[in-house]
Amino acid sequence: MCRNIKTLRPPAQPEWATEEEIHEAALQYVRKVSGFRAPAAHNREVFERAVAEVARATAELMAGLEVKGAGG
Repeated sequence: MCRNIKTLRPPAQPEWATEEEIHEAALQYVRKVSGFRAPAAHNREVFERAVAEVARATAELMAGLEVKGAGG
């Protein structure tokens, strides 16, 4: 697991993740699995599309989770 990706839900953090936090986690994931910190110009579109798709899936996951005792 990428050490820069943090848990995005309570109780690991006080509030549920923001859109920006979800995007940053998605970016870190795509960087890790692709092996590129920043893609070359010819890979930029597919890289950014992957980040967007991972962020979308992560937001969907967060929206569907129930955390007992989290108050929300």
